[in-house]
This record gives sequence, structure tokens and C-alpha cells, in this order.
Amino acid sequence: MPESWAEDFVKYVLYCRGYFCVINTDKFGVIAQNCGLYGYDVYYRPTHAVIANPLIKRNLRPKIGVDCALIKLQPDYGGIWDIITYYADLMAVASESAGVNLVNSKLSYLLFAKNKAFAETLKQIYDDVAGGKPAVVTDKNLLDDQGQPSWMAFDQNVGQNFIVDKLLDCLRMIENMFDTDIGIPNANTEKKERLLTDEVNANNVETFAKCSLWLDELQKGIRIANDMFGLDLSVDWRIKPEEGGTDYGKHDSINIGNL
Repeated sequence: MPESWAEDFVKYVLYCRGYFCVINTDKFGVIAQNCGLYGYDVYYRPTHAVIANPLIKRNLRPKIGVDCALIKLQPDYGGIWDIITYYADLMAVASESAGVNLVNSKLSYLLFAKNKAFAETLKQIYDDVAGGKPAVVTDKNLLDDQGQPSWMAFDQNVGQNFIVDKLLDCLRMIENMFDTDIGIPNANTEKKERLLTDEVNANNVETFAKCSLWLDELQKGIRIANDMFGLDLSVDWRIKPEEGGTDYGKHDSINIGNL
């Protein structure tokens, strides 16, 4: 894209809103702008863009394909912020559950004492033992007439309730699902051994399905913008998808910061 365009701004608008328009202005020349859409044609596609920028004196309402070029990411004019938030919410819940389970998995005791003084003595014993003292001395009055401890203890089966390892595997699985959805190659499996190459590559087409659609849509808008304003915009795969020697990335040359 032109060096005068703010790449971060263009990417943010493209992926979050789903589209941006290219327009020629008197003050700034040909620029990319965030915009709204209105109107509809016989196919219910928007006909005009609405551009409101404090550095442009008036709101602009250019006609799409005539006064401006619209470059969109998806056929439905939507962004992918919903995909990001969906997986972010899942990972947040899994991460929170792992943290809570770690806390709940600490070995705790419930002690029953016959009076307050007895309870304070038990607390001090526990603090000393938990603090790592090699020898703890206490009052023999804690024993009953038969010389047995005169308190009751209650503990819990920590190992049975510990599921942090499963939750961490769940986090990794959610991350793999996210990678697949947005086109990042991943292992596609939770197997730990005897992993076959074909099993790793089994979801290659699925991984690049959305990206292929996005690339096609971007190229359509870019061709119009290049023809309309004499630009040299381009976008292409960062890593071309290949599976079994078949190149699924055979597209015309294009470079909006590279997908």
C-alpha cells in the first residue's frame, strides 16, 4: 500500500469493521478511510459510503464504484472481531477455571476443637508445621484421658478433584480451533505419540478455507481501487497453502501488509 497510508489503521478497520473505502480528497489525495454504508441496489448491496473525519471539512457520501472503491474482507461486509471475541471468551473461562481449580486443589484441613483456646492452639500447631519447623512442641492437655488426640480432622481427596491438566489441554484445543478458523496451520490433533503426517495435514483445506475467501474478496476491491485511482495495491498469502503438492494459493498478486 502507499507509504502515506497508516498500515495499522487500515488493518484495524479491515479486520474489525470488515471494510474500508478508498477515496480521492482535495487535501490528502487518495487515502483509505473508515466509513459507514447506506442505500441498496437491486441485489441489496450498499450503494454509498459515508465518511466522517474531523480533518475533512464535510461528511462525504461517495457512490461505491463511481466516486470511491470499497475493499471488504467478507462477502457479507462483516469483520472477524466476532471470531476473536468468541474464542477469547472460551479461553478466558477455561483459564479462570484452571486458576480456581489450582486454588481449590490445595490440601486443606478442617479441625474440630472443643473451645476457643483449644482452637488457637491447633492454629499455632498448623502454622508451625506448615512453616517447616523440624520439631513442634505442644501442651499434652490436647490429649484425652486415654492419651488420644482430642480433636477431629477432615481432609479432602485433592487428586480426585484436580483437573488443571485437562483444562490446559482444553485451552490448547481452543487455541487450535482458533488457528484453524483464521488460517494458521496447526497440528490438528491432541495425540502425543505415533502421529502421522497425514493426520497433521488433514485439516489443511479447512484451515485455509476462510483465508481463501478473504483473499478473493480483497482482490476484487483492490482491482477496482487500482483501476479507479491508478494505485498499485496488492495482497497475497504470507505462507501459500499447499497440500499434497496442490497449491491452493494460486491467486493474482496482491500486498495489504500480507494476510
